[in-house]
Amino acid sequence: MMEIWLQSQPLWWSAIVLLLLGATLFSVSRWLWTPLLLLLAGGMVWMTEMAVVSAVVLFLVAIVPALLALLGPLRRLVLVRPMMAFYRRAMPEISDTERAALEAGSTWWDAELFTGRPDWNQLLRFPKATLSKEERDFLDGPTERLCALLDDYKIDNVTRDLPQEAWDLIRSERFFGMVIPREYGGLGFSQYGHAAVVMKIASRSISAALTVMIPNSVGPAKLLLKYGSTAQKQYYIPRLARAEDIPCFALTSNDAGSDAGSLQDSGVVCKQDHAGQQDVLGIRLNFDKRYITLAPVATLLGVAFRLQDPEGLLGGEKELGITLALVPADAPGVEKGYRHDPNQMSFMNGPVRGKDVFIPLENIIGGREFVGRGWRMLMESLTDGRAISLPALSTATAKTSHRLATAYARVREQFGVAIADFEGIQEKLGRLAGNTHAMDAARLVTLAALDEGHKPSVISAIMKYNMTERARDAVNDAVEIHGGAAVCLGPRNPLGQFQRFPAIGITVEGHNILTRTLITFGQGAIRCHPHLLDELNAVQGQVSGSPLKAFDRALCGHVGHALGNGLRAVVLGLTDGRFSAAPATAPRSLRRWYRRLNRASASFAVITDLLLLSYRGELKRKEQLSGRMADALSQLYLASTVLKHAHDRDYPQATADAMNWALHDSLARFHRAIDTLSRNVGGFTGWLIRRLAFPVGGRWHDVPDALVRSLAASVSHGGEARALLSEGMYIPPAGSADRMDVLEQAMRAMEESAGLRRKLRKAIRKGAVTPILGDYKATVEAAQAAGLVDDREARQLIRTEELRFEAIRVDEFAELGSRLEEGGRVSGMG
Repeated sequence: MMEIWLQSQPLWWSAIVLLLLGATLFSVSRWLWTPLLLLLAGGMVWMTEMAVVSAVVLFLVAIVPALLALLGPLRRLVLVRPMMAFYRRAMPEISDTERAALEAGSTWWDAELFTGRPDWNQLLRFPKATLSKEERDFLDGPTERLCALLDDYKIDNVTRDLPQEAWDLIRSERFFGMVIPREYGGLGFSQYGHAAVVMKIASRSISAALTVMIPNSVGPAKLLLKYGSTAQKQYYIPRLARAEDIPCFALTSNDAGSDAGSLQDSGVVCKQDHAGQQDVLGIRLNFDKRYITLAPVATLLGVAFRLQDPEGLLGGEKELGITLALVPADAPGVEKGYRHDPNQMSFMNGPVRGKDVFIPLENIIGGREFVGRGWRMLMESLTDGRAISLPALSTATAKTSHRLATAYARVREQFGVAIADFEGIQEKLGRLAGNTHAMDAARLVTLAALDEGHKPSVISAIMKYNMTERARDAVNDAVEIHGGAAVCLGPRNPLGQFQRFPAIGITVEGHNILTRTLITFGQGAIRCHPHLLDELNAVQGQVSGSPLKAFDRALCGHVGHALGNGLRAVVLGLTDGRFSAAPATAPRSLRRWYRRLNRASASFAVITDLLLLSYRGELKRKEQLSGRMADALSQLYLASTVLKHAHDRDYPQATADAMNWALHDSLARFHRAIDTLSRNVGGFTGWLIRRLAFPVGGRWHDVPDALVRSLAASVSHGGEARALLSEGMYIPPAGSADRMDVLEQAMRAMEESAGLRRKLRKAIRKGAVTPILGDYKATVEAAQAAGLVDDREARQLIRTEELRFEAIRVDEFAELGSRLEEGGRVSGMG
């Protein structure tokens, strides 16, 4: 029997092929590949009984790659050295500013996604975000009190400023010192605690949230904590924590926004009399900054500028590079311009200028040793802010839009039916709920990573871009649900002010176009790829030891990585991820999602290598292609956080529909991004991308209609699903007569009286009750006289209609009307 089996050529061929496929699939080392290759050659000779000459040729063909694989000096001489020369010509030189950006921060789950084989157990074991008792108390105490003082419509349209009581509370409770450690007089909050406070305030007033956010996110305090001298820390940081100094950070100039490397603001090292002392060594500054939040009220400016030393007073080069310094707002030569009006939102924002402003050299953040290191300091210190502040504001926008829209859709009726029951409205409600859930999941998981010490710069870019874009989608969906009530601004329209934020969110902390097309994939492909940065460093001599040996190690790893992911992409594409690893702790019904993301990750990884091979250094200029790869990477990350978030909460049934919506949506977006990319790459490379990612055609489609309807139904009633999606936002106290509370009361009343209202409509249709147009109370009284409802039911119906009517009312302005009349007469209208 053994002889028959041994002589069975198909079995041997199958065994050899399976061994080779397995070796490729699992990216085994070349030390295992070599005997497999020789085994293949020996099997071919034995089974085909080929001639001696042919056998010798075959063994030579097999032995050459085996020798190259095993003999490092030979491989480096014959293969690696020419490849290194080609690589040096093909790939662009990394500039100092690009290298600073690449080396800033760290990688985390984004690097796992680039491997093509993400380790889900690593993600699920990661600690979840938690609040300390002090942080919870602050949210329930000072933050709650601050929110109660805020009237967003009045702030943005009447006073154009926060009320004085709010400013006083912000100072006294040290809102500006949330991230400052306790030893300096701050609150010492975690990133999650800081973000939770900002999000809660933002659900009440974006202008107030921006006011609180800036000193904790991009103010001088973070730079001083990381780089400041001992004297600077001891003097400035306690003052910032107590809001004795109001800070701002002046980076953006007229011609240097996202491209901060183009700064034209200058500083010149010189000596000048200062503060009663003669010949003080310092800097004469000239700067013109704009879009600076808190500048109109700031007492301490952080300023970025290019420093020059034409007289060699510091003993080094004349061009010293970007430097950061502290400038008192009352220093001679400093001028604050008038306020900007950012989309009619009333956080303090405006220009600040300086003409021949002298500061001592010790005002440089970190002191003399940090001269010229400003760009690296900014990259290292401020990059993670993109993952904290704007996601908090964006998620607050989505949560508020969701809570208002779900209540309004239940209260507003058309044709005698709540609009929440129309499928067109349900489509918007479902997307609004799904986006809100996805945003909250990504926010919480990312904050947990930050609190564990990670500073993932690529994930920060993913968060900034996707959270602000989804906030825009959320507001748009809520506006469509509200209809005309959304666009008539006034105190009765709490949604109105939130329509203004997305336009600001997409432009600050790196414009979304830049963040998507250059940063997310452009930096991510180099920073997160398992081997690419090592190859670039070797080529540019940025390694210890032999660059050739370093390049050899990276190149061998890269080849195995690419081959393994190519095969994995095909195998997982044919099976929709089946047979790939899914965490054993995940519910069986959800393991398909882990496996589909395994498939997507393998496809993404091999497509990255194909694009790098096809375009090489030109890829960074193919912004449309890199933007679509950024979209694909974003969806992989967001879907991962949705699964992690569900795991952290033990997979609650109440949000199961929202979770499944988010996963369907992310994979559908991933599919569209890769499919569109492949068709624009074109040629053989485009065809190969499609075959690797979708070998049997597309399997991932938009969210099923049935799931959309189920999700919309679960959130358009006052149940647990809606409550979970509202977690962390400010909910006005019941009976407060706040506009949101009026909607909530009306929604509850409509649900409690739903049966009675159907009963009344049915009686009207049958002619048992004659409706009195425009007088619902009289209609109810007619039904009561006919014995269809009792006294309690009549009172309930009348009270419900009063609440409903109040909830859907819009504002009228007598003074605005008179102005319009005057304008009409002037223009000849009316």
